[in-house]
Amino acid sequence: MPNQRIVITGIGALSPNGVGRENYFDALKAGRSGIRTITQFDASALPSRVAGEVDFDPTLWVDSKNMKHVSRVVPMVIAATDEALKDAKLDPTAVDLETRRNIGVMLGSGGGAIEFSERMYELWFDNHEKQASIYSIPSGTIGTIASEISMAYDFHGFSHLISTGCTSSTDALGYAYRNLKLGVCDYIICGGADATITEAVMTGFCIMRIISNTQNDAPEKASRPFSKDRDGFVLAEGAWMFVMEREETARARGARIYAEVAGYGSTCDAYHRVRLDESGEEPARAMTLAMKDAGIDPSEVGYLNYHGTSTDLNDRIETRAVKLAFGEHAKDLPGSATKSMIGHPQGACGAAGVAATLMAFRDGILPPTINLDTPDPDCDLDYIPDLGRRATINAAVCNTIAFGSKNSALVLKRVD
Repeated sequence: MPNQRIVITGIGALSPNGVGRENYFDALKAGRSGIRTITQFDASALPSRVAGEVDFDPTLWVDSKNMKHVSRVVPMVIAATDEALKDAKLDPTAVDLETRRNIGVMLGSGGGAIEFSERMYELWFDNHEKQASIYSIPSGTIGTIASEISMAYDFHGFSHLISTGCTSSTDALGYAYRNLKLGVCDYIICGGADATITEAVMTGFCIMRIISNTQNDAPEKASRPFSKDRDGFVLAEGAWMFVMEREETARARGARIYAEVAGYGSTCDAYHRVRLDESGEEPARAMTLAMKDAGIDPSEVGYLNYHGTSTDLNDRIETRAVKLAFGEHAKDLPGSATKSMIGHPQGACGAAGVAATLMAFRDGILPPTINLDTPDPDCDLDYIPDLGRRATINAAVCNTIAFGSKNSALVLKRVD
């Protein structure tokens, strides 16, 4: 089994710039931003009042009565999972128990159910505990989100959630890839979801001074990765889910294959709670480990999906790391920051980047980095500014960086 190729056969997406896989892809190709003025709470007193909110009806996936007992992220991730399953032509209702015992769930989330917990705390502290959910404690834990997917579809394989900050969904895909290689199960429903646009979370990021606060009147311009005038990231939410399986299983049932997950690497700077080591050595090593795992040379990579948060330090260090990892090829390597169009969906950002990269494989269009109006001399690589670019790629790297100085990367390869 270690020599088996692991492939992605289904994609589901709920994004600030497009609900549904094809709407998300169309928005990426058009360079369309999903950043808007916050509507989920009154943000008028905050220095930053913009975010990447998803416009969807949660009661289509969780009935209105049950919404009292779950976080906003739950219907979001169930909707993305449903789309991914249908795309992969994997119908849980049409398979026997033994098959469902071999379908695992591996989810990445940074904030998990924090939105739900805030709602419950507000009721408790305002002495309205009788209005609180009876499931306040279990539904407020982060791991319950994976369980909600398993229960919604009667999956009996493992049901795990990885929370490693902004690398969460990259790590979830990496662990899914390794579990499938080991033959632990036959299918893994994996990806990332976060919905943390709350007053407390926004206030916390404003206190840290790492969130954009200069574009409240032009929200679509707020996320500006690699631009000299960038002033911080834009908080976002969303869910991007995938069906992963071994190639032989996919071929046997005639499933469409988007790409192979060919390599995974992860490191830690062991440096600081939020700052990166400015050398960029550990993010570079994560990418190098992923390429080594995939058995490819840096010169074979045709596209890089950047972490690209739009913070001053992060963008400069990531640029440095790419130069270390790719050497001379770095200057010829096209790459882009998905966050310029959707903002930063925290632990789900890696999955959002993987979905964008799968689109590049399928449609032959590399998504752009928008709002790159004033190039930063310290960020001097090819970030595909403003407009998507037609290209045929055979291998790509998806890079992510997290608080706690974590770094994770995936390699995707074309499958003919």
